[in-house]
Amino acid sequence: MSDIQSYVCEKAERLDTFLALEIGQSRSQIAQLIKHESVYVDNKLVTRAGVKLKPEQNIRVEFPHAKSEPALEVNFDVEILYEDDDVLVINKPTGVTVHPAPSVKEATLVDWLKHKGIRLSNISGEERHGIVHRLDKGTSGAMVIAKNNEAHEFLSAQLEDKSMGRYYIAVINPPLKEDITVVEKHIGRSAHNRLKMACVEGGKYAKTIISSLAFSNDEKNQLIACKLFTGRTHQIRVHLESTNRHIIGDHIYALSPKIESSERIMLHAYLIYFIHPTSKERVSFVAEFDDAMKEYLNQKFNTEHLNEVIDASYIMDSFTSHI
Repeated sequence: MSDIQSYVCEKAERLDTFLALEIGQSRSQIAQLIKHESVYVDNKLVTRAGVKLKPEQNIRVEFPHAKSEPALEVNFDVEILYEDDDVLVINKPTGVTVHPAPSVKEATLVDWLKHKGIRLSNISGEERHGIVHRLDKGTSGAMVIAKNNEAHEFLSAQLEDKSMGRYYIAVINPPLKEDITVVEKHIGRSAHNRLKMACVEGGKYAKTIISSLAFSNDEKNQLIACKLFTGRTHQIRVHLESTNRHIIGDHIYALSPKIESSERIMLHAYLIYFIHPTSKERVSFVAEFDDAMKEYLNQKFNTEHLNEVIDASYIMDSFTSHI
């Protein structure tokens, strides 16, 4: 494909619909092209994807050159749970940021993906690295990475229709009173602390179901599993705070600095499931705890009971009647 392509519209239709078919890309990709001021109708720059085209109008697309940022030196390892030509499933380490940002000075997961050679270019000229969903810096666990544009579109659609999902495991204080707790509260930016999100009127709808798995030996802490029905920033942490609970090791949403801390936040994306882009079969993967979380759990909980309740089938079954 050359840098500039011209097309002629034969019937009245939306610009993004027309170009998606002509170029063979999704409408979201076309929207990115328009956002980057790359699309002209009858030599006039277009800024809206929903522009209605008339028959015989000329559309010109000036494809930007893909930008390629150098990767920082990576000093961490990432466990690969599964890999084929379409997807990469990993166990993200705690303390690793997913995306680069001006405030992030150390290597990110994207840098690791660059070193691994996963660089997805798209038609808007911005380089993507297969990131379909993200985890907070402190949160460890299962993530799926797309290795080509087709897989990226397919997996992204599953985030929207909820055929992809994750079960999280966390240790909280104090324990919840019910075996199953459903939290449905809107989430938005906190008015008091720019680092925090909060349950606020006018925020985005969010739903979390929390299942009790086990109590610590002293019954002060509780191991829980969480199932998200929306993907809001800090959702589990915010919804727990709204019930006056917090995750051990969470210094942003902690109730009090005197409450027990740990070297990492005890929040882990334990199990991920999705429909495979090529086989179209539902697959699932478990990401084991790292050494720090294993050590904490073994110190605080009955090991035999722990092994029973963190079985993937046990966790999924505990939500069955509430999903």
